[in-house]
Amino acid sequence: MKAFHKLFAVMTAAIAILFAAANIILMADKTGSGGRPYRVEIRRLARQIKTDGYADVSDCEYVTGIEKYNENFFDADSDYAIREINGELYRFDYRTDKSSDRTQLIITVNVILGVMAVLIIFVMIYVKSAILAPFERLKDVPYGLSKGNLTVPVKETKSRYFGRFVWGVNMLREHIEQQKERELQLQRDKKMLLLSLSHDIKTPLSAIKLYAKALSDGLYENREKQLETAGSINTKADEIESYVSQIITASKEDFLSFDVNMGEFYLSMLVNRIKEYYTEKLSLIGTDFSVSDYTDCILNGDFDRSVEVVQNVMENAVKYGDGNHIALHFSEEDECALITVCNSGCTLADTDLPHIFDSFWRGANAENIAGSGLGLYISRKLMRKMSGEIFAEIQDCSMHVTMVFTKV
Repeated sequence: MKAFHKLFAVMTAAIAILFAAANIILMADKTGSGGRPYRVEIRRLARQIKTDGYADVSDCEYVTGIEKYNENFFDADSDYAIREINGELYRFDYRTDKSSDRTQLIITVNVILGVMAVLIIFVMIYVKSAILAPFERLKDVPYGLSKGNLTVPVKETKSRYFGRFVWGVNMLREHIEQQKERELQLQRDKKMLLLSLSHDIKTPLSAIKLYAKALSDGLYENREKQLETAGSINTKADEIESYVSQIITASKEDFLSFDVNMGEFYLSMLVNRIKEYYTEKLSLIGTDFSVSDYTDCILNGDFDRSVEVVQNVMENAVKYGDGNHIALHFSEEDECALITVCNSGCTLADTDLPHIFDSFWRGANAENIAGSGLGLYISRKLMRKMSGEIFAEIQDCSMHVTMVFTKV
């Protein structure tokens, strides 16, 4: 806002300077650029009288009349000049300036400049009150969201200049709030599960300890009874292993939200969104990016989630490729549209290929590259939620990741 105030002050000063300059220019030379413009008209009229014997002053700006020599020749109410033409004297009455017209011109120019100044100032004040001031209030919203202030929605202004922005911020706020609630619910569920499983583990664990103590104390002298006790210990151990497996599964699964809103969208919408983002980004890092021809069609799925999937694959191509070339290829098969992201310079081992869609898994080629190992895991989850599929293959040292979308 301080920058706008400075701009407003500069504009006000510029308008004042423009007013002053215009008035100085208009007032500087009241008699015209030549100083005595009436002489030009007198010479023209004298030539006309000499040639035609008469002259018309109706179109003259400064000469107001012509008087031939008579007894009242020198009686004039205005300035005049005398010329001898064809042996006779003529008096040319004139005025040195058009003060009334000039005053009218000055007034007109000032009125025009005044109206322009008022309009400019009005527009700047309106921009400040209707656009900048509401945006000034919105600037604290992201900070509030980062601090966890999720309960108060962002209110729309009457001008609605920020309608889509405010709508997006409120959607983000609601999404973060829902994510927070789901996370809390998930944490509660996990805690309850862990407490329950921990309690359940105590029973077979106590039994194992009793069996072990009985064996160590030699309570079972019968070989058959000892084998039976060993079998019981093994059964209880299997039971504990089952509980541990459930704990591991609970720790790995459902840690992310995979909500999908199924709908329909054109393939071109998805391609244009990816091209819009990656054409400039890849050109900046010197990577050649190409998109092959395709036939537009309607796909089933969640558009935003589909964009997320393709972006995840594209980011992997940027991170793990050699930076020379990335391409989008398209094909159709069994009422499905296939989108393939190809990147040159694949360094992934063939033995690692079956694991790239596992959660938190990272190949040997990702040793010095930042990442979480979740991108392709999320992509597969989302594609299957949308009744699609995703798979990868290595061809001639290039990675090919293909996403399969069902067509309408």
